[in-house]
Amino acid sequence: MSEYGSVVMPPSTRELSRKAAIVGIGETDYKQDYMAARAKAPGYEPPTTESLTITAFERALADAGLKREDIDGLTVSFMYAGPSPAETAAFLGLKPRYQKVVAGIMAGPLPQVCAAIEAGECDTVVMVYAAASRAIGRKFGGVRADDNPDKGTPAGYYYYHPWGWSAPAAYWAMVWNRYRDAYGVTEADLGSVAMQFRKNAMANPDAIMQAPMTIEDYLASRYVVAPMHLFDMCLVNDGAVCLIVRRADLAKDMPHAPVEVAGWGEAKIKTKKLEGIIRDRMRPQFQESARQALEMAGMDLKDIQHFEGYDSSSMHLINHLEGHGFVAPGEGLDFFKSGQAAVGGSLPINTAGGMLSGAYMHGWNHVVEVTRQLRHEAGARQVKDVQISMSSLAQTDQVHPLIFTRGAE
Repeated sequence: MSEYGSVVMPPSTRELSRKAAIVGIGETDYKQDYMAARAKAPGYEPPTTESLTITAFERALADAGLKREDIDGLTVSFMYAGPSPAETAAFLGLKPRYQKVVAGIMAGPLPQVCAAIEAGECDTVVMVYAAASRAIGRKFGGVRADDNPDKGTPAGYYYYHPWGWSAPAAYWAMVWNRYRDAYGVTEADLGSVAMQFRKNAMANPDAIMQAPMTIEDYLASRYVVAPMHLFDMCLVNDGAVCLIVRRADLAKDMPHAPVEVAGWGEAKIKTKKLEGIIRDRMRPQFQESARQALEMAGMDLKDIQHFEGYDSSSMHLINHLEGHGFVAPGEGLDFFKSGQAAVGGSLPINTAGGMLSGAYMHGWNHVVEVTRQLRHEAGARQVKDVQISMSSLAQTDQVHPLIFTRGAE
């Protein structure tokens, strides 16, 4: 399969709203695996895509209180290649009538499954995602001029060393430079995002980064792409997530409150990508995709009580916050500095630590945190009485929000 797989979004129609619910979740031991990978003690064997997948699946199956024979659907989302759906089904001991490769990132996979369930193609689907990033030595820099010698052209256009555009971090650095100049804010102001997510991670036992962080620690960290610091960027770690999604009428009377998928949306930059991401900060795409998702769910933005945004960088999280309209342009950093993004604030954000301090699972761990919050099982980081949550994944040219509600038990 391709590295990310295809992102195919079903229409954002009211008819598909709340027709399926998440009934089981499973994750690997992010912190434990990260520390082991860093230490590389004698005898250390790195995890594989298969071993990570099995761990997350077994935990999700137990969480849902289901048996293998209850599962009739399977999707696979392996970021850097992996076994086929048929091979995955075999080593998981499943016999699905519906099986599919879906995007690695948490953009189209969940809506696709909801649409398949409503169409009668399946009733209970296991969705597995895995990324053995550290185990395979994955590097998140760009290609060199000689990386595609047979064709005489670079393998990638946007991330190409000769013109200094070597990773997505280059986007966020340029966005941050423009934002800083426009609104008169400082690096210390941006540090409030990383510091809040670190505080959140400290309340999550499986978060990778749990050491307290001061603003001095943040400012002393090295630049990745100036003026973006190390703590402004997402982690690189091994891990897997499994979601079990079931037809809504079958999701009752289970071990946990079902988490219904109420809405989704999609909007893309169609021309002039650099202007769209750097000058406009994808605001038109954030607004349009949120409009679609909210209309599908029958809600307004003010109904959202908890938000999980794709924090590939701290600046990109501000793009989400302001782009979707939770605050006005230029007010995102004040929102963090005033504590409004904390548990107990007006809109708690990335309550498990996000991808800056929790784990980098391409948005899948955000959906797991939404599920825990709506089940009211998030422990010390629980948002009081939360009933409606939103997650949002934005790449450098497209936005995919999801809206979830706590269903009846």
